Amino acid sequence: RSANSRNRVFVEDGEGIRTQAFDESKLEDPSLIIYAPVRVLNNSTIVTNGDQTDTIYDLMKDGKSFEQSLRTRKFEPNFTPRISGILNFENGEFDYAMSILKSNNGNGAACNRYTFSYETPLAGEGRFIHTYMGDGSPLPSFEGEPTWVKISGDIDSFTDMLWNNLNEDNKVSLFVRFIDIKTGKYETRIINKNK
Repeated sequence: RSANSRNRVFVEDGEGIRTQAFDESKLEDPSLIIYAPVRVLNNSTIVTNGDQTDTIYDLMKDGKSFEQSLRTRKFEPNFTPRISGILNFENGEFDYAMSILKSNNGNGAACNRYTFSYETPLAGEGRFIHTYMGDGSPLPSFEGEPTWVKISGDIDSFTDMLWNNLNEDNKVSLFVRFIDIKTGKYETRIINKNK
């Protein structure tokens, strides 16, 4: 991560969150690091790694679907894949989808689009998707279906487990939310490396 990318924190913003510079004097280019990574639209929670959160929110508000909204975007100008997720809750039911928009092996002329949908998820199971698979030039984008993960414990133990398993050199902030699908009530935890 660049120094600019490391210079940020998550802060609550209504039902969602936004990023802000940790040290305003060190802020270089805000275009790729200042955005709302989480927004809530009715019974849907939108989570992304970039400013496409607002694109999804605005276009879904106008009647477009999650996938239709993402058709208007592609990977970031620096070729970082755009990762997006949506969680839908209604009448005690729950489903979610995840998307990755990435270059074709570093070729910026092509945008590869993948969406993974999960209906009626099982308790204690989740999926994990990330931007890169390792080092390289260009950095190789995530490949394949999102990785299966076990979800257990309360929100605090789960948050601690996630934070402790992130790469120490590259972790910046973590957002975790547990949502009761029957009531819509939620608990949120935010950890920022910068304090």
